[in-house]
Amino acid sequence: MEKQNQIPPGQRPIRKFIYYAALGVPEVKVQEYRLKISGLVKREKEYSYDDLLKMMDVDYVRDFHCVTGWSVMNVRWQGIKLSRLIQEAEPSPDAKWVIFYSLDGYTSVVPLSDAMHEDSILALMMDGKPLSKEEGFPARPFIPHLYGWKSAKWVSGIELVGSYVDGYWEERGYHERGSVWDEERFKGFWGRHSRKSPILPR
Repeated sequence: MEKQNQIPPGQRPIRKFIYYAALGVPEVKVQEYRLKISGLVKREKEYSYDDLLKMMDVDYVRDFHCVTGWSVMNVRWQGIKLSRLIQEAEPSPDAKWVIFYSLDGYTSVVPLSDAMHEDSILALMMDGKPLSKEEGFPARPFIPHLYGWKSAKWVSGIELVGSYVDGYWEERGYHERGSVWDEERFKGFWGRHSRKSPILPR
């Protein structure tokens, strides 16, 4: 479980979010938006924004931790368990990693085991309101025990793969997993996993 109200090593609490957009903030046409789940799954799935709103099954308070060293405590999140979405697609036993694709071309990668954690969600709302554009509207994964760069904003694709591949920040030296409690901010000299080619936007 998330260690609520505890500050991970190297973090400091702040009151308000600092917003980043490495590749710019995309324009979102919500009526055309689709979230696709693909890769090593038996049944590829696709959801509209309205579909996702009807599936919301999580309403909890968790802390958000940025790899740059700040944390926002006691944030209310509402959304859908990532494990539910992934299980509906019937993942292959060969699936080990999850790649998140964003509408702006950004990508991040997490171990499947972290995506399936009971606290991992697809967030649709914060503090009782739909995500703002800066917060990642219409949807973003949120995995409380991993640093925030893993929770890709404006997510439009979730792909299950068998081998590790760098995402946007991982290609630039950020850690493969990114545990806040283990301070996994950057890769070691050799890296924990084999480096692969960077993911290309699709």
